[in-house]
Amino acid sequence: MAPDTLIWPVMMSRTSLITVLVTLALAAQVRADTVRVAVASNFGTTLDQLVTLFEQASSHEVLVSQGSTGKLYAQVVNGAPFDVLLAADRDRPERLERDSHAIAGTRFTYAIGRLVLWHPTATALPDGAALLSSDNWSRLAIANPDLAPYGLAARQALQRLSLWDVVTPKIVMGENIAQAWLFTASGNTDLGMVALAQVKARPDSGGATWVVPAAWHDPIEQQAVLLSDSPAARGFLAFMQSGPARTVIAKAGYDLPTKRD
Repeated sequence: MAPDTLIWPVMMSRTSLITVLVTLALAAQVRADTVRVAVASNFGTTLDQLVTLFEQASSHEVLVSQGSTGKLYAQVVNGAPFDVLLAADRDRPERLERDSHAIAGTRFTYAIGRLVLWHPTATALPDGAALLSSDNWSRLAIANPDLAPYGLAARQALQRLSLWDVVTPKIVMGENIAQAWLFTASGNTDLGMVALAQVKARPDSGGATWVVPAAWHDPIEQQAVLLSDSPAARGFLAFMQSGPARTVIAKAGYDLPTKRD
């Protein structure tokens, strides 16, 4: 008998043997895989919670890379090996899909971001527009409008108030919204126009916020798209649209889409 021949115990019943064989067959089909996710920096903390839930419910591992949507888009176009992009806008995922850098038909809105004016030392902020129009501050942090959708929304809101040209010399620009938040939290700026989710994720940071009216800027439709096809990556995107995931996203400070785009 060959040394690698499998010998089943003589006393094993036919039913038990069938059970073992079925279990082994199923185990062979379940293969842990890695999902490489590129995520806009505003969504990083929320994604950490979602990754924990997904990994607990599956056999897969998620590796996360954060950055501005613009920089992540450039990396994807230049061949970065991501499986999923969670952008902070819909423009870049649309472009990736159109230019065959993403899998057609997989794009959807997973969250709608809200922009806030954050005063890290105030106890109340009833009228952010009045504060922005005043001389009671010297520096304002925003994300780069050319790279980050939240930065674009901040510029549009300031233009809506006819303040963009006035306050431009006082703006400290971060590469992404995470950097804009850090400038404000560290005291390098008096104010920051950041994501509501960032402030909610760090309640110990204190201060007061004023939610910028959504009509003052283009909707911050944060879209996901599949870049490299695999069962694990598709499973992750399916999870992102599930009830438990939507609950986490809403609690984090995002509005939810009403339907799949």
